[in-house]
Amino acid sequence: MGMHPVQVIAVTGGKGGVGKTNVSVNLALALADLGRRVVLLDADLGLANVDVLLGLTSKRTLADVIAGECDLRDVLIQGPGGIRIVPAASGTQSMVQLSTLQHAGLIQAFSELGDELDVLIIDTAAGIGDAVVSFVRAAQEVLLVVTDEPTSITDAYALIKLLNRDYGISRFRVLANMAHAPQEGRNLFAKLTKVTERFLDVALQYVGAIPYDESVRKAVQKQRAVYDAILGRSPRWRSRPLRRRSIPGHCLPPRVGTWSSSSSD
Repeated sequence: MGMHPVQVIAVTGGKGGVGKTNVSVNLALALADLGRRVVLLDADLGLANVDVLLGLTSKRTLADVIAGECDLRDVLIQGPGGIRIVPAASGTQSMVQLSTLQHAGLIQAFSELGDELDVLIIDTAAGIGDAVVSFVRAAQEVLLVVTDEPTSITDAYALIKLLNRDYGISRFRVLANMAHAPQEGRNLFAKLTKVTERFLDVALQYVGAIPYDESVRKAVQKQRAVYDAILGRSPRWRSRPLRRRSIPGHCLPPRVGTWSSSSSD
């Protein structure tokens, strides 16, 4: 991406419904709060929903870029908090069937934005398809979103296994989502590491847990990011301001919220 160093973070998880898009959007806003120039790529190429989640309307999408009708810069739309969003298409089968070469060309297109952003967050699709693999391989940081469900843990392990054995990716950050207590997140991480330590040569880092909170559902219904609309107002959250030093070098920020003592189990 040019001479300017860009931090590329892929938010993935294997299973659908674990909250990858919510995590991607709110992480983007948290980083923008720290003064980073953030671009959020909706990489669910056939079933895009970042723009829907934020109540935004896009005139052009990545489908137009692939078709050669416009440049990547032309599809950027302004989001809340100063973040910019690259919307994908929804209900377009041809986008799901892109070749590996087309994925590579799409990733390379971001080089034209290199001097205009500090962080690129990639919200991947569910599953372990070619598009997911291509975008994860292009990232420096892989943030794996999991929930305390057997299917989520199984699918997360399958994704780690594929990326490690076939592509040599060995570092993953793990975020527990929709946890009902702090210990639930740690227990979930322990379940995952128990399997990976036995069968794979990978390093997993636990970055924390996001509580299950009705405020998130309400924010989605209002088509707003919970970080922007509700964070800190819910009784289960205690807002903790992020500081610049929270992101040394190319590290992800730590938790943006934690349980209050009254809600801990």
